[in-house]
Amino acid sequence: MSTSDRLIESTRALLWERGYVGTSPKAIQQRAGAGQGSMYHHFTGKPDLALAAIRRTAEEMRAKAEEQFSGPGTALERISAYLLRERDVLKGCPVGGLAQDPDIVADPELRRPVEETFDWLRGRLAQLLAEGRERGEPIAALDPAETASAVVAVLQGGYVLARAAGSAEPYDQAVKGVLGLLAAHTSP
Repeated sequence: MSTSDRLIESTRALLWERGYVGTSPKAIQQRAGAGQGSMYHHFTGKPDLALAAIRRTAEEMRAKAEEQFSGPGTALERISAYLLRERDVLKGCPVGGLAQDPDIVADPELRRPVEETFDWLRGRLAQLLAEGRERGEPIAALDPAETASAVVAVLQGGYVLARAAGSAEPYDQAVKGVLGLLAAHTSP
């Protein structure tokens, strides 16, 4: 792994664990096994490095989601596969956590990849629901965009509930609940 990749990966981990303020250049360098000169050779400073880390986290999340979204099955089966995939629930969502960091949200440049990722996710879910309906799948007359936003909200809320409880159970209940609601709004 190159030095710049080690720096980005270290920053990703630290942002998830400590947030933006708690992620110091020194901590990044120590975790990456890189010196200050190496860091500033590849990045102009902490904001530039954080942006690269946030972008990589967002890209990884989209790629993982797309694996389920482009897989086989009906729209509801693919959405279910996405919601039920293996996750480290108690650590929270790596992108959703960034949306709760006041320093990232306050900086339009750092916030942009987070916003774009959630826009993409809602759009992709809405697209799946619309495509399913067009293919004649028994998807009820729920608005695809509104339903997609609700699914993302339940997913992110599930992470928060799980972290607050110190247990994955609230997350699992939230996911099963939204899948039950979707299934109940499909006609045989």
